[in-house]
Amino acid sequence: MAGLVFVFAGGCAGYPTGVAVVLGSLAAAAVYRSRFFGRETISFLVLLPIALPGIVSGIALRSAIHLLHIPFSFWTIVIGHATFCLVVVYNNVLARFRRMGRSQLEASADLGANPLQTFRYILLPELASALLAGSLLAFALSFDEIIVTTFTAGQQQTLPIWVFSQLTKPRQRPVISVVALGVIGLTVLPIWLTHHWTQEKTTTR
Repeated sequence: MAGLVFVFAGGCAGYPTGVAVVLGSLAAAAVYRSRFFGRETISFLVLLPIALPGIVSGIALRSAIHLLHIPFSFWTIVIGHATFCLVVVYNNVLARFRRMGRSQLEASADLGANPLQTFRYILLPELASALLAGSLLAFALSFDEIIVTTFTAGQQQTLPIWVFSQLTKPRQRPVISVVALGVIGLTVLPIWLTHHWTQEKTTTR
């Protein structure tokens, strides 16, 4: 049972991470490179879910899902997790855009590169470490999330909810300890490796 829930929790974390990487990167690019009406409002709305208490976000999401008559399922968990996972990717990518500046993109265009070439050879290598760090942070946040999941899960069960439900059962405590150790390794080690890798890359430059 724990193994199945563990795999399901990984799936729940993986989909929001993918959505957050795509939408967070696009939002960061739009806010950094364009000047349009409502730009600051969009930036505020993107950052809002991480600033609100989890219970407020959970209640708001549950109410919105109910009003839209969407049945609670795996995908409502994905939607709920993506709302706050998007923030960490957005912040990382936007910070990298600001550090990078516009000179490299302008130089690439002046030398005759088309937009696809500029993205492949200039933009993507510059954003790679920010995307990796943001995606790992998003995965860690989603994997360990319990409050928002409680309001959006319906009959589905993720690893944190399973652990919480087993805390009152003394016979399950050894199993919970092993699972908790696995979660710590799964969330801390990749983030540490990413931090180490990005620090090495910065020092080399």
